[in-house]
Amino acid sequence: MNSKALQTSSYIIIYLIFSIGSYYLFGTILPSRSSIISPNGNNKVATTTQTPKKVGIIDFAGPKTEICPLNGSLHTKEEKNIWETRRPLIVMIENHSDARPQSGLQNADIVYEAVAEGGITRFMAVYYCDVLKGSPNKYDVGPVRSARTYFLDLASEYADYPLYTHVGGANCSAVKDPVTGRQIGACTTNKKALAIEQISDYGWNNQGTWGDLSQFSLPYKVCRREPERIAPDSAMEHTMYCNTTELWNTAASRGLTNMTEIKKTAWNKNFSSWLFKSTDAANTAATPKKISFDFWAGYKDYSVSWEYDATKNEYLRSNGGKVHIDLNTGEQLHFKNLVIQFTKESRSIDEHLHNLYEVIGTGKGVLFQNGKKIEITWSKTTRTARTVFKDASGKEVNFVPGQIFVEILPIGSSINYED
Repeated sequence: MNSKALQTSSYIIIYLIFSIGSYYLFGTILPSRSSIISPNGNNKVATTTQTPKKVGIIDFAGPKTEICPLNGSLHTKEEKNIWETRRPLIVMIENHSDARPQSGLQNADIVYEAVAEGGITRFMAVYYCDVLKGSPNKYDVGPVRSARTYFLDLASEYADYPLYTHVGGANCSAVKDPVTGRQIGACTTNKKALAIEQISDYGWNNQGTWGDLSQFSLPYKVCRREPERIAPDSAMEHTMYCNTTELWNTAASRGLTNMTEIKKTAWNKNFSSWLFKSTDAANTAATPKKISFDFWAGYKDYSVSWEYDATKNEYLRSNGGKVHIDLNTGEQLHFKNLVIQFTKESRSIDEHLHNLYEVIGTGKGVLFQNGKKIEITWSKTTRTARTVFKDASGKEVNFVPGQIFVEILPIGSSINYED
């Protein structure tokens, strides 16, 4: 064979290898996006021209006899066999108006919401049982955003070393030398707000207890940016999504399954489940039928309302005056239990305008379930202790089995009720 023919053959072989490799990469390894949101702002899911494949959907059709320890919902034995091999997964999901609709909030067992900065709220979603339903998109939760110290206090309830997923966080910001890049000044962040430093202090970054799932330490197959998932012109900070299955796989590779392998202890050795004895009983004469409030006055994009649906015995969420949709399901967010927890707020404690919410201590609140309003108190003795909710008689409340949403509001917030 002459040199020219040999060269041509080489080009053909290279082309075939490249084509086959590309086909495998994009068709098998990289998950496809199944939908985007229409830019007209009507919160309707605009499907692509190609019918999306339901990647990773898990269907458990057996009898639901097993109780989820986080929210009391019932599941099959097959589901329990899966969740008992791992520990709860916690993900920080943003709520900037440009980041809606989020992916994966509806699959969380428990969701917390509090202001992150400037009147903009953020969610902390806890996954353990219901996430097994899966999603058409492998990157099923997001947009993922940064850590805040009061969310760390709540995350600490969910394991000896919780799986905490975030993108950076409040840290020791200081003036840097323009040449060396080293910090040359004192921290400009208030010590109480140093979430990244606190994660390290808690041992969540140590060998054998590395439950901190910061996106900066994770490969592309675990978290990636999808700038067109919500809208074609999404700002970069609103585009990070993660794969819950791969997050759990990452934790397992670090020795954090249901056991903390280096210490030979179970994650839930000191975990206390809430009580789930309330009957799931709808109330057609519900009072109130609608609950609404602002986190901060004047920030209407973050105003929240919950409306009771007696037909399903659920509370339906709206945000910023619009129905709040989960992108994965295309449905309005709906939860069985709604808790409003009043806490002391310290607003803009440093030049970065960080806030603090005292979720360790005691306070008052309101519980909504079965179409009823119940005055409650809350207490949390230490960072790692479980928050306990009690009724007016001093007895621990019984939640309706099902998903729980906790709204953390400043003391003195005004709640509007409509019958």
